[in-house]
Amino acid sequence: MKESTIAKTLPVGLAIIGVVLLYVWLSADAAMELTERLAIAENAPEMLPDESGVEQLRGQLIQFDGEPADLPGAWPRFRGANFDAISSDDVALARTWQTDGPGVLWSIEVGEGYAGAAVLAGRVYVLDYDHENQADAIRCLSLADGKEIWRYWYPVKVKRNHGMSRTVPAVTDKYVVTFGPKCHVTCLDSVTGQFRWMLNLVKDFGAKVPPWYAGQCPLIEDGKAIIAVGGQPEAGLIESQRCWPLMMAVDCETGEIVWQSPNPHGWVMTHSSVMPAEFMGVRMYVYCGSGGVVGVSAEDGSILWESTEWKIRVANVATPVVVGEGRIFLSGGYNAGSMMLRLTKENGRISTQQVFRLEPEVFGSPQHTPIFYNGHIYGVRPDGQLTCLDSDGQVVWTSTSAHKFGLGPYTIANDLIYVMNDSGVLTLVDATPSGYVEFGQAKVLDGIESWGPMAIVSGRLILRDLNRMMCLDITER
Repeated sequence: MKESTIAKTLPVGLAIIGVVLLYVWLSADAAMELTERLAIAENAPEMLPDESGVEQLRGQLIQFDGEPADLPGAWPRFRGANFDAISSDDVALARTWQTDGPGVLWSIEVGEGYAGAAVLAGRVYVLDYDHENQADAIRCLSLADGKEIWRYWYPVKVKRNHGMSRTVPAVTDKYVVTFGPKCHVTCLDSVTGQFRWMLNLVKDFGAKVPPWYAGQCPLIEDGKAIIAVGGQPEAGLIESQRCWPLMMAVDCETGEIVWQSPNPHGWVMTHSSVMPAEFMGVRMYVYCGSGGVVGVSAEDGSILWESTEWKIRVANVATPVVVGEGRIFLSGGYNAGSMMLRLTKENGRISTQQVFRLEPEVFGSPQHTPIFYNGHIYGVRPDGQLTCLDSDGQVVWTSTSAHKFGLGPYTIANDLIYVMNDSGVLTLVDATPSGYVEFGQAKVLDGIESWGPMAIVSGRLILRDLNRMMCLDITER
């Protein structure tokens, strides 16, 4: 009798256990597996019906008592106003520091990550991660004192994977656009923080979340957000109902798609950002996809040219650098080194030629994008040395093995290079080809992985490490 009862109840018990295990497996965060189907399910933000029954994003806008600073200058996107990581503010900056370094104007805690700041009209914008609410948090702070003005957050589960957030917002006087770690592109009113629209690139356009999450910084031009998608039909979308663009332009006012570029080779999204360029009167957007580098028409999204001579197998992080008209400098890590491309036009068609290629020990850039300044290229190569190249790829000087900077960021202002190492030491270097000359050095951050891109506005330098963002006074005292 006992054996008969066990025989009857055992299958039922196993079935219940199976259902429980299946539920646990399906509800787990699978972002680290980076499979496309799981990314779609994971990526869907929580939706609730509004009064009309239409589903809307369940985000939340919170107002605080911070006030915008009455200060001039702007750093409105990744690499600043001119896309070159060079400050053009007319402010006298200190060329020497006291022992304790530049003065600290404000300092705030941030969620784990490397997301840098954009600044406009006395407001600082950062895409943060809120651990408590498990949400992306778009924060607007005062440039004067770091006090929060408003915050808009939406729920997305993100696991720690060398931090969470790592992109810089793009901001105008009307809009702020952010690119979340799991490829949510969000547009808000840049003054009030009111929600305008959101695109889920994974769910709606077949994008794949890159390893270590999205690193692409959005771009706004002529009222349009320019986004590299790298859509893939293998993501589980119905081909007859969807388009898988390589790149697209989105109207910031309405959220409507203005144009989409084809993706005939199936290139997927990298960590690199889109960079605008001009060639023979044609405006274009240059982007390093997984299979090469491409130029896309700013007018209609058509492919103007492409090259497969430059591609990085593991992670393309650095953004293309425009080095005069028709020349584009490309660099990366993972043994990629660097390369200069030249655009040429014949019979109405644009093609590319390789001008030179450098081995990684000569020059590459694993994480940050080099800077073209006064005819020379400055950057930190894989061995950690700050390096100056001429425009023909010849090494002019290096900081030598005694002065290494790891994977830290750098920017230029007033003929000065501000370069950070991994552990929060800031160094001031002469930005000239005459040689490596240090003017000052200070430990400014206590944390680790001081990798967030810098911003300079009105004599203030904003930088961060894994858990803290800080604003320094770098003006001449």
